[in-house]
Amino acid sequence: VQLVESGGGLVQAGGSVRLACVASGRSLSTYGVAWFRQAPGKEREFVAGISWTGRFTKYEDSVKGRFTISRENGGNLVYLQMNSLKSEDSAVYTCAADEAYSGSTIAGEYNSWGQGTQVTVSS
Repeated sequence: VQLVESGGGLVQAGGSVRLACVASGRSLSTYGVAWFRQAPGKEREFVAGISWTGRFTKYEDSVKGRFTISRENGGNLVYLQMNSLKSEDSAVYTCAADEAYSGSTIAGEYNSWGQGTQVTVSS
């Protein structure tokens, strides 16, 4: 499944941004979805994940309490609401999906990826 992200941009520290992920051409409702991010010179890291039912979520420790992953529109849209942003949150954010979602934080276990959207937090 092809994924498309939107919602990135430039935001001041302490501000908020909401990212969206949607599947192109088919429903995302039966896929578990995760957000990863990669900053220049750093490894790609897991940010948050959500099961296909939306019942189970998981977060990387540094974003707990600040970021919220959710899904709407019958599960076809997955959002990442990012609040209280810090400069270290600046990265390219990419959504990934897999029908066999298990809450994995490992990028290699997801077989569908979007192109990514840049989030830049200015201090």
